[in-house]
Amino acid sequence: MRKDEKENHLRVFKDRSEYIIDGKDKEIFWEGPVSAETKNRTKFIKDSFEEGFLENLINSVKDNSEEIQMDLIDINTKNCLEKLVDSVTSEVGRALIGLTVMQLTIKSIDSTQSIRLHKGGTGSNSFSWKDGISMRVLDRNYVTPVLRKYDLVKLNADGFMMTRSLAENYPYSSLYKAQLKGARIEWLSVVESLEGNLSDPFNSLKYFVSLLFNKAEQFQLASDDLLKKTNAYVDSITKPSQAMSLIRSHIDDSGYSARLMEISIHALMQAAIDTGTLGLVTLKPLSQMRSANKKHGNIGDIELLEDMEIIESWDAKYGKAYLREEIDEVIEKLTTHNSVGVVGFVTTLAPIINQEIIKKLDSAKQLHGIDIKILTFEEWIELIFNRVLEEKHTTEIELAKNWLLAYAECIAQKRRDVAPIDEPCIEWVKELDKKLILTAKADL
Repeated sequence: MRKDEKENHLRVFKDRSEYIIDGKDKEIFWEGPVSAETKNRTKFIKDSFEEGFLENLINSVKDNSEEIQMDLIDINTKNCLEKLVDSVTSEVGRALIGLTVMQLTIKSIDSTQSIRLHKGGTGSNSFSWKDGISMRVLDRNYVTPVLRKYDLVKLNADGFMMTRSLAENYPYSSLYKAQLKGARIEWLSVVESLEGNLSDPFNSLKYFVSLLFNKAEQFQLASDDLLKKTNAYVDSITKPSQAMSLIRSHIDDSGYSARLMEISIHALMQAAIDTGTLGLVTLKPLSQMRSANKKHGNIGDIELLEDMEIIESWDAKYGKAYLREEIDEVIEKLTTHNSVGVVGFVTTLAPIINQEIIKKLDSAKQLHGIDIKILTFEEWIELIFNRVLEEKHTTEIELAKNWLLAYAECIAQKRRDVAPIDEPCIEWVKELDKKLILTAKADL
């Protein structure tokens, strides 16, 4: 086989195209009116759109009512979806966002439908693939109207598939040559991933929608306003309890208290690390909510690293007092983490320490030489403050201010390098904004 035959290439014949991948795998795309099987599949997909499949999914993501299983999303697909969203400006990238949403939705509804073949018809006078689907019809009737309704991306009412560069009579593949504005390479990579069954389309779609919510203009305006209020309030803080009370109130009054607690303790550790008083350790970025701890090698929500090894770990447990199962799980994890010196849990309830728990803690000390600590939220905050203040590089007031700022910036999606939060944060932003207004008035 010649070298060029090992490369991805497309063969175009009178009645078909053949897509050769890595010189061995071949996909054949027959031209002509859609087949009976494709008609049935298209009807099912259209009916699903008509019944609100995409809109229901968007609402579930917006409300955080359905988990995103991040482990089912291929890492390359995840990165490409993020780059697609980040590439959008007022000038470029919007059509590819809409197209990606549609392709992910099609694959979520029926994984057997090719998302390479964007034309499908029954007439003999217009171009069609036998296994194709009319993406222009789906876009105009079901995709663009929904994306416009939720203000996820600014699109012309006529739809993104009116873009001529998306209408070439070639299948969407890594070889699609049309000039496209935006993250063209990333979009094509997502197509290849979905057609190669490398990434789960349903969870990929939910993640993509979540990213769009956090990029939307409404969110940007709300988060900018929140940060203005936070900075103004920070200037008025005269005691650490003000920051802690505000954050704790925001956590307790939310429908997603457990996640916000994780973000809050991570934010305090960010502020502590920034003082330079904890040595040469680095803080591992906050895990995404639905990451599988065992697969990702995590012990807790907060992990301090030294030479890329975990040396200290803390796990947030909102509303839990009895941690028997959690202790068992962390003891199991310690068998593969020999560098850990400190492991603990942070609870919002007074922990239940009965004889069974004492026995398990003793067992952990004998096996690994580690005292597993169980502290209340307030006790843990006091511990971190004391560790930082021992070095006398900052004051407790400054640390409290920086903690609140870090917390607000995390949910405002301004610290994605250390807090890559995949849930839509708009409600959290609005709730904290209200808390700031009420707290500022009460302090007058």
